[in-house]
Amino acid sequence: MVSLSHYLILGAVLFAISIAGIFINRKNIIILLMAIELMLLAVNMNFIAFSHYLQDTAGQVFVFFILTVAAAEAAIGLAILVLLFRNRATINVQDIDSLKG
Repeated sequence: MVSLSHYLILGAVLFAISIAGIFINRKNIIILLMAIELMLLAVNMNFIAFSHYLQDTAGQVFVFFILTVAAAEAAIGLAILVLLFRNRATINVQDIDSLKG
């Protein structure tokens, strides 16, 4: 039987992988966005695990709001990335500083 600790360990592993993805790869914006999304999904897994363990649906409802915000964030991030690629022909993070006003 799968217990609460199994879900929390899996969430912690996913969170650690996303942190490692952010620190290992600092050049590619797409991988950085994917690592941030993985981090949000790890947190959502913990919310759902605790919600199921405590027999409370508030955590599951909160996850729907987080997923909505994450989808909007990903759409806006990818739109900015497409515009950056069209203007600079690269998605390197070091080239973004040219957007400063």
